[in-house]
Amino acid sequence: MTENPLILFDGVCNFCNYWVNFASRHDQKKRLRFASLQGETAREILPRYQLDPSKLSSVILVDNGKAYTQSSACLRICKYLGGGWKLVYALMIIPKFLRDAVYNLVARNRYRWFGKKDSCMIPPADWKDRFFP
Repeated sequence: MTENPLILFDGVCNFCNYWVNFASRHDQKKRLRFASLQGETAREILPRYQLDPSKLSSVILVDNGKAYTQSSACLRICKYLGGGWKLVYALMIIPKFLRDAVYNLVARNRYRWFGKKDSCMIPPADWKDRFFP
């Protein structure tokens, strides 16, 4: 499918869509690719990593043959962003159980706090080559 890092995200979550748009704008080398967890790309790829797309409330980064979830995915995504955003990756030194506790708090409440759409986002025309169904 793609040799570039692939971000699988909740396509109906307003918070998730905000961060996908943010990552798209700050990925100066345009390496990141995107697909919603609700789409056919996720249904095809996730079983390869023993992940069930119907039971996920996490962003997933597929990169170099590995799938990363929760805070690990978010922080690894920052490595691909321009400017000072790469420095956020340094937060990986925080123990995973603490990082994921914060991540899970936001994930559990994301619809209540930020809302939800009825359907997945449609990327702008100039981003379409970076988005998979």
